Amino acid sequence: MVAQIHAVVSAQWLANAAKTKLVGPKLRVLDGTYVPRSNWNHRHEISQKHIPGASFFDLNECCDKSSKYDNMLPTASDFSRYVGDLGIGNDTHVVVYDTSDFGSLSAPRVWWMFRVFGHSSVSVLDGGFKNWVADGHPVASDYTKPEKRDFKASLNQSWVKSYEDVLENIKTKKVQVVDSRSAGRFRGTEPEAKQDVLPGHFPGAISIPFTSLLDSSGKYHSTEELAKVFQQAGVDLEKPLWASCSLGITACHVILAAHRLGYSGVGLYDGSWTEFFKRAPPELIVSEGKKV
Repeated sequence: MVAQIHAVVSAQWLANAAKTKLVGPKLRVLDGTYVPRSNWNHRHEISQKHIPGASFFDLNECCDKSSKYDNMLPTASDFSRYVGDLGIGNDTHVVVYDTSDFGSLSAPRVWWMFRVFGHSSVSVLDGGFKNWVADGHPVASDYTKPEKRDFKASLNQSWVKSYEDVLENIKTKKVQVVDSRSAGRFRGTEPEAKQDVLPGHFPGAISIPFTSLLDSSGKYHSTEELAKVFQQAGVDLEKPLWASCSLGITACHVILAAHRLGYSGVGLYDGSWTEFFKRAPPELIVSEGKKV
């Protein structure tokens, strides 16, 4: 039960922890803002303004660089090395936020990465940097690199789904797959973020835009409200569930929401729509827009 309570922490909780000098080897704060490679220089701007004591977790660095697809999960040894360099050990409580105008966009991806590599002591900051600032909490520009620590990661492969898994599921229909992109991108009527990918979805996918899991201020809905969102979309959380999006980032909002409702075995299609669109035959691309 404790893990569920701490999956999301409030700005006030983190501010109190910072005031009482708890931020250190046992509590690390990470800015997990996703910066597309096309705008990669922006990551230097992020480091100029952050929550005091925070380090930048670069999703473009902590990934499988041998893959032709962006942001695919790194190996356990690469993850261990990367987070160890951020001063994180297996006994560290990690709190992740991002600077998105939504309140939260990519922080749940970092949360999920820690969990899939066996680290359950990780939380997302409710409302992100946007609400941290709105609530009048302090912002810093200085950065001190934490002392390196040992981190041992162990991958839970059952939580990571492949293109082949999704193809098989299109035939068997055994698993519900939720797509967290906007309704327009799901339907095929709004453009995708990547220019070489057309919008649409694979057969059987269920649309739950990640923004429907947040309130108007960018904070997470109550568990009662989250349960309603899943119910209204026709998702039965008692049955197997996977999540997908564009790059395997916002899908983690769905996994976080399900986790808060007591369901922690939700799989992530890591390659998501970007990989599926590039590999699937045209008859498996469902779109109301321009056909492939």
